[in-house]
Amino acid sequence: MLSIRNIGKTYPNGTAALREITLDVGAGEIVAVVGGSGSGKSTLLRLISGLDHPTSGTIDVDGTRIVAPHPAVGIVFQEPRLLPWLTVEGNVGFGLAHLSRPERRHRVHQALKRVGLADYALRWPRELSGGQSQRVAIARALVARPSVILLDEPFSALDAFTRVELQDHLLEIWADTRPTLVLVTHDIEEAVALASRVVVLRPFPGRVAQVSDVKLARPRDRLSHSFDDEKRAILSALDTTLARRAPPAA
Repeated sequence: MLSIRNIGKTYPNGTAALREITLDVGAGEIVAVVGGSGSGKSTLLRLISGLDHPTSGTIDVDGTRIVAPHPAVGIVFQEPRLLPWLTVEGNVGFGLAHLSRPERRHRVHQALKRVGLADYALRWPRELSGGQSQRVAIARALVARPSVILLDEPFSALDAFTRVELQDHLLEIWADTRPTLVLVTHDIEEAVALASRVVVLRPFPGRVAQVSDVKLARPRDRLSHSFDDEKRAILSALDTTLARRAPPAA
């Protein structure tokens, strides 16, 4: 379980990025976070990942306080960020130096198999398509077997067809072991397609404006009226926050 309690983040220049964020995400749940510019979506993920530190509040995963990067939390960024001098296998296993070589190879093979790239282990990043590169990034997040995986707009740089294909593939991977997923996205359709709950943030500073349950059975029909209804409800909440997005004049 991911527990976020009264998280605030103020930068040294005095800019308040987040204020009083409190949220519980259950084991195996998929939560999407949406919001306009200045709502602190990516800042929130960096705090959960331990890559940055909150000014106030606490973050716990399964009872462990997160104060630095932790094996219980994996992260997938918007860009795959693969190391060009390593093969696919080397990229996926990069953080597993503490394991024996046989165990490392086994874990890497299993992770690549789960993302459909078992035959790509010896390829170089330059030989991959954008979608394949992002699959490798997902495999790299999976290989440490984290209980929480953070995704920061992981499909936004892909074409529409590849984006939908990878969204569906992510759900298949999630169904295998049910890790907790926290997804930051600007795509409302993606949020409705993937998440069980959608958190709408209000900007300047980022605060929770609304948390909506997505009451749709899986698999979800993106062309259905009920899917459109869920999208409209979230868009309506988002529009309300964007109408107030400008910070007060100095």
